[in-house]
Amino acid sequence: MDSEKITKATHQAKNESGELNCKLTTRELQERKRTVLRSLKAQIVEKKELEDGYAFKYPGTDKILDELIEFIKTERACCNFFVFGLSISGDQSETWLKLTGPEGAKKFISTELEL
Repeated sequence: MDSEKITKATHQAKNESGELNCKLTTRELQERKRTVLRSLKAQIVEKKELEDGYAFKYPGTDKILDELIEFIKTERACCNFFVFGLSISGDQSETWLKLTGPEGAKKFISTELEL
């Protein structure tokens, strides 16, 4: 039986939006984003620079997983150019958030999100 070799890239979401455009307009959304970001920044265990963004290591708790999901939902509403990746260990030892995007997204992550 022939099996096709599958690379990591085939299992990664792609984003059609290449435009760096933040749609954060409502005051409520801005405050929610600020609150979630403050908490996530405080819990980063490790940060790795990637070619097109960053990867952030967090504890593997359900609480942090809930916060990361809330962050992703909020960011998708305002900054649809990002590609998000979550890697979650089954033994709850760690969780990684990979945040990438088109050219300029890396700078946006460090300056606008201050991550």
